[in-house]
Amino acid sequence: MDAAKLAKLQQSVRIGYVHLPRNTSTFAHRNYLEQQKQGKGTPRRKTKRVHKTSTTDDKKLQTTLKKMNVQPIQAIEEVNMFKEDGNVIHFSNPKVHAAVPSNTFAIYGNGEEKELTELVPGILNQLGPDSLASLRKLAESYQSLQKKEAGEGKEDDDEDDIPDLVEGENFEGTVE
Repeated sequence: MDAAKLAKLQQSVRIGYVHLPRNTSTFAHRNYLEQQKQGKGTPRRKTKRVHKTSTTDDKKLQTTLKKMNVQPIQAIEEVNMFKEDGNVIHFSNPKVHAAVPSNTFAIYGNGEEKELTELVPGILNQLGPDSLASLRKLAESYQSLQKKEAGEGKEDDDEDDIPDLVEGENFEGTVE
């Protein structure tokens, strides 16, 4: 064997190496390079990181709460959180866990943002001094609605009534 043939043979024996002649098209060369990235003897590439889902965050929160020794609280029917803008975050039948010594409460459930007017009859005993201003605004808006409805009702009553007689005019004479 020639030394040149022996050198070519040694190079082709290496793992993942294919000798391409120089006159090949650039497409074939690119295809070869793509295959070279995935074959034996190539360095490992970093994989794309998958973003965390909310379930992993919930699991971390659960483990942190367990470390704080929270206990479930039973028989809570609803939770209302009053916001600065007058709206309320309302939870119906939530799961509540509490760690009283550390003043920590965790509320689980679907919260709905509602206006204070939607919850008025059952929420009055929950309002404190902080919500007094919003309660006053609510009462004023309720009174203005009552006045508007009463004003509209009076106009309807006038149409149904018999008109008053005007002094000095005889309506029977004009009909004849």
